[in-house]
Amino acid sequence: MSRATDDVKNWMHMFRWIVKLIRDEYGIDEKILVRHAALETDIGLSIEQVERVLDDIAESFVIRFPDGTLDEIVKLEELCMLASWMKGYYKRPEFISDDFEVRCRQINQIAA
Repeated sequence: MSRATDDVKNWMHMFRWIVKLIRDEYGIDEKILVRHAALETDIGLSIEQVERVLDDIAESFVIRFPDGTLDEIVKLEELCMLASWMKGYYKRPEFISDDFEVRCRQINQIAA
């Protein structure tokens, strides 16, 4: 389901957009949707729900997450930084592996 992204211009807007997505789709209290919250353990999302969040982000922002994305991100902040970088709003996140960076760049023109 594609959501409006017109107001997203930087990584902070992206973070807020993702928080609203998780809040609205999964009924998660915003109080626990903080930067350092782990997507599964702190927030309580299942792997399938995290994959759906990735799909919603990808569809809405016209980006693609490569296979193995869930091996690279654990926290809400990491998801935000990765999506922001792939969309061109943020620098390359330091936490991603070099191999993963190459795979992102191969399928996302903006990150190149």
